[in-house]
Amino acid sequence: MKPEIYDLIGIGVGPFNLSLAALSSPLSDLKTLFVDSRPKFDWHPGMLLDSASLQTPFMSDLVTMADPTSQFSYLNFAKQTGKLYSFYIRENFFLPRQEYNQYCQWVCRQLNNLKFNFHVENLEYEQQLDCYRVSGKDKVTGKVQDFYCKHLVLGTGTQPWLPEFCPTDKHITHSSQYLNNKAMLQSKSDITIVGSGQSAAEIFHDLLLDIDKFGYQLRWLTRSPRFFPLEYTKLTLEMTSPEYIDYFHNLPSAKRQQLIHSQKSLYKGINSELINDIYDLLYQKKLNCDFSAELLTNTSLTNIKQEGQKLALSCLHNELEQDFSFNTNALVMATGYQYQLPTFIEPLRHKLNFDENGELQVERNYNIDEQGRIFAQNLGLNSHGLTVPDLGMVCYRNAIILKQVLGKAPYSIEERIAFQQFGIPKKESFTPSRSKTTSMSQEAM
Repeated sequence: MKPEIYDLIGIGVGPFNLSLAALSSPLSDLKTLFVDSRPKFDWHPGMLLDSASLQTPFMSDLVTMADPTSQFSYLNFAKQTGKLYSFYIRENFFLPRQEYNQYCQWVCRQLNNLKFNFHVENLEYEQQLDCYRVSGKDKVTGKVQDFYCKHLVLGTGTQPWLPEFCPTDKHITHSSQYLNNKAMLQSKSDITIVGSGQSAAEIFHDLLLDIDKFGYQLRWLTRSPRFFPLEYTKLTLEMTSPEYIDYFHNLPSAKRQQLIHSQKSLYKGINSELINDIYDLLYQKKLNCDFSAELLTNTSLTNIKQEGQKLALSCLHNELEQDFSFNTNALVMATGYQYQLPTFIEPLRHKLNFDENGELQVERNYNIDEQGRIFAQNLGLNSHGLTVPDLGMVCYRNAIILKQVLGKAPYSIEERIAFQQFGIPKKESFTPSRSKTTSMSQEAM
């Protein structure tokens, strides 16, 4: 018997693939399935701090930028859960991260094309059926199952990254596990945070709130020359546009690498309000108590050694080019995430495109193979620029993927939205228009 063949199967259900699942759901001519090994959707639970907010406005939800009328929009969630007027009165476009997580979980409950607790173990191409076989195990029943599809979308996301010199130690916590280990951290007399981005700033602020209650010493290390704010001016935001993706994607590889390195403050910076809140909190705390909090810029962590109950940190001051060291009782590594190609895709590796650095090559339409049948989410920083991790561009990306799968666009895809031009303008754009003075002179003749 010929098996049921889906048009598309997504592996991993983070915000990117959940958006694709929601946009796929109302399309009657598309059969989709999205699987995830976790028991439910939970977006970075270790960083769901009470004070943390998204860095993009609420319109960067799962569907609005592709279909503002969708039943899966944040505004409909707010209406259905009785929060709409509260949201209106709040007058803040930036959702608390906890609320965004609740919204995504609400969308999950509305969809019938999601399957959690399914661990993918292998992928194969079935020549006779001209489709892919997704093999895995239901973690609840233990049953082995196969699903078949014409297209694949990898949405397995990134994994917490730690430098090679970082030992395994119960007193070292990656930021992704911060809330799980917060009580342990606050039981120590000395806490050090390493990182230059939003997560490091949020953790420093959170621990600073209780510094007088617990009496620990707090330290924040960044290798950047200053605590860079996320640039959020309007013309800069036009760099998250279809035009800029086209421009960036057509640049030579070396130039793209250079640009990404120079643009970190555009997608990895700290929310400026949070930077100001940290300063104000330091000022306020200093009025009422004596505490120790150090903020060290230009400081690269070069090594970590375990010395009994302490951690010895070796550092380099980048501008002074001098080494120094100190001890700490607990360490939070807000060192980010890194993409790892899942092992289950090895049987299809020969079908994938890789660049000269051995990394997956993401084509303009987000496929990673020659046939345009395997796509990747949240990947392609070196090919598509700073739009890749941006929640505001998720719908745009998924609208293009759906167009590739269906051969038509179920949602309109904007091609030009920016006022500025990123490349060399066409010659005709320099053609002067007839001025009023010229016209009057000609008439006088």
